[in-house]
Amino acid sequence: MAYVISDECISCGSCEGECPVSAISQGDAHYEINADTCIDCGTCAGICPTGAIHEG
Repeated sequence: MAYVISDECISCGSCEGECPVSAISQGDAHYEINADTCIDCGTCAGICPTGAIHEG
């Protein structure tokens, strides 16, 4: 199951650069993860300063 980014995201961008498959991009309200591209590695969750990223 792909990771998701919750509303706790502060749009700092730290996760986008860490994603090995470029599944993360800026959305309207906050960053979003493309579930079709996400490989469930968890790298983004480990770097998120607010804990806004978790398995969906």
